[in-house]
Amino acid sequence: MNHIQTVILDRDGVINFDSPDYILSPEQWQAIPGSLEAIAKLKQAGKQVTVCSNQSALGRGMIDQTMFESIQAKMIAETEQAGGSFDYIAVCPHGPDDGCVCRKPLPGMLLDTFKALNIQDKCTVIMVGDSYRDVQAAHAAGIDAVLVSSGYGDANMIFEKSKVLMPNIQIFSNLAAAIAYILEDT
Repeated sequence: MNHIQTVILDRDGVINFDSPDYILSPEQWQAIPGSLEAIAKLKQAGKQVTVCSNQSALGRGMIDQTMFESIQAKMIAETEQAGGSFDYIAVCPHGPDDGCVCRKPLPGMLLDTFKALNIQDKCTVIMVGDSYRDVQAAHAAGIDAVLVSSGYGDANMIFEKSKVLMPNIQIFSNLAAAIAYILEDT
């Protein structure tokens, strides 16, 4: 996959452990082993790394902006300590019934990322997600995706459902394995 120049990551379930009760404090944000080092490997290989994440706990009033920014700051700091960084972070704070265009499965956040990073060739972009919504957003944005089974959903069901949209989609145990695949032949 040496043509890949930009990797778009979902946050919860891909970079850090997810929770059905949302990540509501910096203490609850815990990196999945190997994920931060995988991000560092992408940066060392000269790739752009971005995050596109639904965070409806904001819109639902379960967390305020200050606490959310503290969680993001922890993610950024720990990623930098591991030798990685993010070129762009996009967040949708809306709930599923708010009617926004940014919430995955819609492609709004991904399209904003293309614009922010001046991405012209979508063939150079791949999304790493843990949910069918991630695959739907990638498909709608015209990019490839891979799945990781480190989220809390039923990975096999998500994978089977995703193959309808992307017949050649791959699934990996975690971000480190997905990044190793993406960096093959680079």
